[in-house]
Amino acid sequence: MTDRSELLEAALEGYPEGIALLDQENHLVLWNQAAEAIAGYAGMDLLSRPVPEVLEPLFLDGTQPRPSESSEESKPARGAVVHFHHKLGHEIAVIARNLILRNEMGGRIGMAVLFHSSDSLSALPHGECGEGSVVETSQTEFEDRLGALFDDYLQGGECFGVLWITVDQAHELRKTHGASACDAMLEKVERAMAGGLRPAEEMGRWGDDEYLILSHERTLEMLSAHAQALANLARTADFRWWGDKVGITVSIGVAQAEKDKSLIDLLERAKAAMFLSFHAGGNRISNAPGGQECLPS
Repeated sequence: MTDRSELLEAALEGYPEGIALLDQENHLVLWNQAAEAIAGYAGMDLLSRPVPEVLEPLFLDGTQPRPSESSEESKPARGAVVHFHHKLGHEIAVIARNLILRNEMGGRIGMAVLFHSSDSLSALPHGECGEGSVVETSQTEFEDRLGALFDDYLQGGECFGVLWITVDQAHELRKTHGASACDAMLEKVERAMAGGLRPAEEMGRWGDDEYLILSHERTLEMLSAHAQALANLARTADFRWWGDKVGITVSIGVAQAEKDKSLIDLLERAKAAMFLSFHAGGNRISNAPGGQECLPS
């Protein structure tokens, strides 16, 4: 009969993400095949030794204390982009999540780090950004959060979906009255919709005139109903420019994650649904096909 620890080690070795385990003395006791492929360092060169200086950023990414410090936090961090040097010398970026490991008495027995390449984030579909747009800078942190949430979902976390939102009047206002007028209107819309967000939801700019909302509604129908409520709130935004009141509406694309599909697929479906709403005249909610119902937590 196969030993339980042997089964566990085999599972960790074959896991698609890089996994590093530290013991109480902060020596590496596991460095799986994915970690070798990502960082270039073979496990035989690292195991039973202190963390090499070149790899320290992986364990000290700002989401958790240093491995030698105690912490009351036992939940894994959502993830952060970490930069360190590959064995061949070039810099690489990964999304890392750290977890302090404790025994039944609550004592710290080690630390686990899960990480994967962040290269896929650059391929994510975004909204349009004009030359020199400040939105591109603000997208980076939101991308990291998006990637971490989706990764958590794939590993059994909360149900996950997105609302891709564009303000129907933004493009015309930007063309006729300039960027300042458009930005002022978008700020009003953002504040109006923020009032309707669930406690665990997040909203971020995803283009010059577009927003993305990360949601945990259990079904596509529930997500769509929530989108309609947010659209109603957007219409209440009281925006005036040079005394003229501008009526505001939004077009929203709704998509829910599927465990056998990628994050890129999720965003592409949401974007296509948003365009369907916009080109149908705006002020509409469109659901992307797919999505899976999540069991109540």
